[in-house]
Amino acid sequence: MSARIVICGAQVPFVRGGAETLYESLRDELRRRGHDVEIVTLPFNWRTRTTTLKSAFAWRLVDLDEVAGTPVDLVIATRFPTYLVRHPNKVVWLIHQYRQAYDLLGTPYSDFSDSPDDLRMLEMIRAMDRRALGEAQGLFSISANTAERLERHNGLVATPLHPPLKLGDRYRCGSAGDYVFAVGRLDPMKRFDLLVRALACTDTPVRAVVAGEGPELETLRALAAELGVADRFELPGRIDDEELLDRYAGALAVFYAPFDEDYGYVTVEAFRSGRPMLTTADAGGILEFVVDGENGYVTSSADPSALGERIDRLFRDRALARRLGESGRRRVADVTWDRVVEQLTATL
Repeated sequence: MSARIVICGAQVPFVRGGAETLYESLRDELRRRGHDVEIVTLPFNWRTRTTTLKSAFAWRLVDLDEVAGTPVDLVIATRFPTYLVRHPNKVVWLIHQYRQAYDLLGTPYSDFSDSPDDLRMLEMIRAMDRRALGEAQGLFSISANTAERLERHNGLVATPLHPPLKLGDRYRCGSAGDYVFAVGRLDPMKRFDLLVRALACTDTPVRAVVAGEGPELETLRALAAELGVADRFELPGRIDDEELLDRYAGALAVFYAPFDEDYGYVTVEAFRSGRPMLTTADAGGILEFVVDGENGYVTSSADPSALGERIDRLFRDRALARRLGESGRRRVADVTWDRVVEQLTATL
């Protein structure tokens, strides 16, 4: 049965990441199955407490029950604050809540204090979340990690549905090269500096390539120079899909170790390309796929030398790198769109 479906996305102007990829991939897959689908976005601004609340209330005021006299059959909300939207058939596929008010509270990644104003704001956000998420006819999350946070902080149970990849079956495995590949937004939470520090601990001529844009670009470049590895460290900036596939295909291994990531497309992309993963014990959703010594390595984020030693090990033993990568490929074989679409549209 064909249905009219709206996907709700929070937009941060001039920034693209995994969330935008998820909206667009889901839209394309639903259209491929005959549905009439649109993505509706509103800008999200967290500059002040007031702008954060305004962004949230704006979603509460959006009317998606019908458009031009024709009912909307299903609304799929994704991340804070889109799930505040009202609709009789609202399903949530939760990317994440406003993490500064939850799991990041008390870390360097949250600016909430214990002031009375901040405590009131925290309670407002949590009350909004409990009500809006509790209204959903179906509650799903993009990972077990996100589901666990939701149950721990809000007492709500979500079913994990891992997002499949935008480029589908186009990932391929080539000959293992001499570089560790990493990709993502260059900001502190992604911790690409750990790869630079690990590179400085290696005793092989291995290189590192970090693709992406962001505020940490010059910081990473300066760190590589300071540690004497600038000649083995490449920052190519944003790359297109074809180069992304090539970089994965020719890598020795893939590094991705953000702090408590929600999910991490990079892991699935690396495994689909037959590459072993390098990550850390506090990387969050990535650990739903990576098993130390089986399809990659998991080290401490506080010990770059341990990561450097694993990189050297793979550089010297390409057969080992190939075995780990092949194990990873088998691990993500069941991450497909059919299951995701079936679950998200079950209320139609």
